[in-house]
Amino acid sequence: MSELTDLYQEVILDHHRAPKNYRVIDGARQAKGHNPLCGDQVTVYVVIEGDVVKDVSFQGNGCAISRAAASLMTGAVKGLARDKVEAIFRKFQKVVTGEPTADDGIDLGKLEVLSGVCQFPVRVKCATLAWHTLRAAIESGEGVVSSEDGK
Repeated sequence: MSELTDLYQEVILDHHRAPKNYRVIDGARQAKGHNPLCGDQVTVYVVIEGDVVKDVSFQGNGCAISRAAASLMTGAVKGLARDKVEAIFRKFQKVVTGEPTADDGIDLGKLEVLSGVCQFPVRVKCATLAWHTLRAAIESGEGVVSSEDGK
């Protein structure tokens, strides 16, 4: 188990140091997220065509978990329909909060590396901030999300 934990930590640090999809998408829907407890700040950009996330990116500053979660999220949702994105987010949220999950056929893939966050409840908001911000960008194309809003 220690080797797996070490691997997970290395993946998180790699995504923190060199995040994927870290860029502005001109003309995209966007929302901003802020976690006042940790200082994390993220802007998520998303291009929706029909019902599909055609492109997604982020920019921001924050802790390793926040940046890695945003990086992994962008890779996981690109090309997916909105309902699939929402289903992945719901399962991800259960995993990082330590709630039991059903065998629903939803594969979290690389997002699974953040499953250890459940051992540190204060870090759940770091891991889910980009997801809440993505949801705001998809739903309204604008807005500011705070991890303290209870969302």
